[in-house]
Amino acid sequence: MRRIVVTLVLVLTLVPSASAARILGVNGDRARMHTLTGQASDTGAAFLGWNQGFRWGGTLAHFLATRGNIPMLSLKTDKPYVGEVITPRGIAQGRGDAYLFAINRAIFEAGKTVYIRPMPEMNGYWNPYCTYNASGTRRGAAHSQAAVKNAFRRIYLILHGGAQATLNAKLSALGLPTIHRSLPVNAYPTLRVIWNPQGYGSPDLLGNRAKSYWPGGAYVDVVGDDLYFIRGKAEWPAAGALYAAYPQKPFAFPEWGLWGVDEPSFIRQMRSFVRNHRRVEMIAFFLGKKGSIFDLAT
Repeated sequence: MRRIVVTLVLVLTLVPSASAARILGVNGDRARMHTLTGQASDTGAAFLGWNQGFRWGGTLAHFLATRGNIPMLSLKTDKPYVGEVITPRGIAQGRGDAYLFAINRAIFEAGKTVYIRPMPEMNGYWNPYCTYNASGTRRGAAHSQAAVKNAFRRIYLILHGGAQATLNAKLSALGLPTIHRSLPVNAYPTLRVIWNPQGYGSPDLLGNRAKSYWPGGAYVDVVGDDLYFIRGKAEWPAAGALYAAYPQKPFAFPEWGLWGVDEPSFIRQMRSFVRNHRRVEMIAFFLGKKGSIFDLAT
């Protein structure tokens, strides 16, 4: 454990010197991360099942208040022990608007920069919003690539907010239902929406590659990739290809970490990647729960 922590401290010390705008974060206990490595994390992350924290003034505000200076929320379409709550097509057609309105308001009231990851790893079969099952069979029209893209676009527009007439013109141009009121404006840098596929699709089919889910540059603030050292390797070529595919967008690793192994070379590779790819603006280490396979202490 000592060698991995020493190496991690090294990367966390050296990355910020490359660019003052770069952000360090953790998916997990920020205080525990500080104890293990000395890192003072700007970003703390939370995963939200659909409608989780719906009550305005309650849990949503708490999530944003307790996840550091720059919180990151990942929006899923399912809930633990419940399963899928809403399909991508349902989101696109406005059936989840009340929840999105609440998140828009919570971001506006938080008074700080917030990262939002709608439907992260959408090309991974383990997520209900993926178009494909593990076997490669399709899940139907409600989970098609078009449905996922339109859901992402609607989320982006509603969370950023604006005048009703302006938003409705944009929604109508996409063939999507309009909304019934104006929304608080969450302009840059208040809100950063991350489009976050995997570098490789699972299953790795042509229709399940990242570009099949690209909603268009007008609906993406940051391109992200989740990268783990797993089964003896990390998919650096896929990360590099995703970085190169969208040269006009900042880049992030909203999740990166070690999958049950101690591998300092992976930490050094991350340091090198960030220093040599100037558009990387945020990396959030996946510390995981205490005692889990992602726990840095083990």
